[in-house]
Amino acid sequence: MKKWFFALAGVLIYIIGIGIYFSNRVMFMKKKEDEFIKNREITAKRLNPQDFAALPKTESWVDSPSGYPLKCLFIEPHDTNKWVIICHGVTENKVNSIKYSAIFLERGFNTIIYDHRRHGESGGKTSSYGHYEKFDLQAVITKLKKQKGDNLLIGIHGESMGAATLLLYAGMVEDGADFYIADCPFSNFDEQLQYQITKEIPLPAWTVLPIGRAFIRIRDHYWTSEISPIDFVQNIKKPVLFIHSQNDSFIPASMTVDLFEKKQGPKQLYLAVNGAHAQSYNENREEYEQAIDEFLNNYVLAKET
Repeated sequence: MKKWFFALAGVLIYIIGIGIYFSNRVMFMKKKEDEFIKNREITAKRLNPQDFAALPKTESWVDSPSGYPLKCLFIEPHDTNKWVIICHGVTENKVNSIKYSAIFLERGFNTIIYDHRRHGESGGKTSSYGHYEKFDLQAVITKLKKQKGDNLLIGIHGESMGAATLLLYAGMVEDGADFYIADCPFSNFDEQLQYQITKEIPLPAWTVLPIGRAFIRIRDHYWTSEISPIDFVQNIKKPVLFIHSQNDSFIPASMTVDLFEKKQGPKQLYLAVNGAHAQSYNENREEYEQAIDEFLNNYVLAKET
């Protein structure tokens, strides 16, 4: 009887321990310090504080449908109806989006950069890797249309979690934007979690993932299986540019290739030769911008002429 009791207690301790560790790791992934991000971008010459400060821009708070405020910057140097919204990755903030914003500002677009939930100046207690973030993105677009009207040409650029978020959003609604650029997204969150488990935890994934998924469901009220861009991408009718570094060891480039192959209609794929995860632009600036120009010229701007 005692052996049975101790065995059961050991199993329960294992389940609770794994569940709390796993769900904490996912929901509260350690963020980079805001000052670190700013200094990194300045040192790499991807951010000039004086030039950025001189840009005409408006701070705006957008109410998330999940009950917290989202800090947005509407950057508007051009008299145009063309806008691009930038979605950063997990652990980053809107400062990381400035370099991508600059690409589109140079091409005559206005831009919006904003902090995802639990990042930067926005509210929210957990990261959900696109599950709740896609509704926040929808709220930002709704705010943009309310302020600037419906006659807009809207693009969305996202990096990592931001890329997954925009694909989930695009597949959820009736193509709420006119084009999308997804840089290093995962195709399926459960597969991504399993991939990371095998690299970081010295236990079989099948003994960890089901427990972790259940604890996330209990604590944050969604199933990780719901975060699956590969199941949404076939619903996207508008053009998508897929980007990934070939040497990405955090999210395999094969996930973006799978997404590209599943997407129907206008699409383009750019696999960067250099760079680790979310480094395609940093390590391949000229080729990255060439891919965006080709995409815009072939699928977006050509329709305006």
